[in-house]
Amino acid sequence: MNTFLNTALSFPAALWSAVFAACVLGWLLVALGLLDSDGLDGALGGAAGLSARLGLSGVPALLVLTVLTFLGWVGTYMAQRLVLSSLPAGVQFGAGVVTLALSLPLAAALTAALLRPLRRLSAQSEPTAAADLVGRRATVASAAVDAASGRVMVEDGGAGLIFEARALPPDRPVRGQRVVLLAYDPETHRYQVASETPSPKEF
Repeated sequence: MNTFLNTALSFPAALWSAVFAACVLGWLLVALGLLDSDGLDGALGGAAGLSARLGLSGVPALLVLTVLTFLGWVGTYMAQRLVLSSLPAGVQFGAGVVTLALSLPLAAALTAALLRPLRRLSAQSEPTAAADLVGRRATVASAAVDAASGRVMVEDGGAGLIFEARALPPDRPVRGQRVVLLAYDPETHRYQVASETPSPKEF
């Protein structure tokens, strides 16, 4: 255990260890309901941009960042354990910098290869889902839906389907409020929604 910790907390693996720990904390906070996933996606704007460059648009940014970080950590950890630790002290830092620089593109390539099947599966299912769901009612699942962020849930007879959604100002439906899916944007994978007008015929 001491050897593991010493390696994980030494340069260059320590940098990946810190980011991976932050990813795990993010998943934990979302799972406990202490952090809204919409706010987390907004905070991970850089990761979302990286997802697009890797051809992984539509895959959750936190998932992409977690896989990328884990692969980067494994690579630098093994390099530190098997190679860098046996080098002379004066050479270790420079070799660590090179290892760290190489770990990012290699981890990014592996992440894209691993997660791209998820993107293709999502792309195949989206046209049918979009055509089927436009015009249906949904319930706001996030704190609110506005022009910047939001999620809605569509009942499917099971646990429900969660989708990204946006509402045009001044409309800003809040959690639990009913909305109507007006349109779907395949480029951003989001639905445009509007608050449902109360009606005696509502069911």
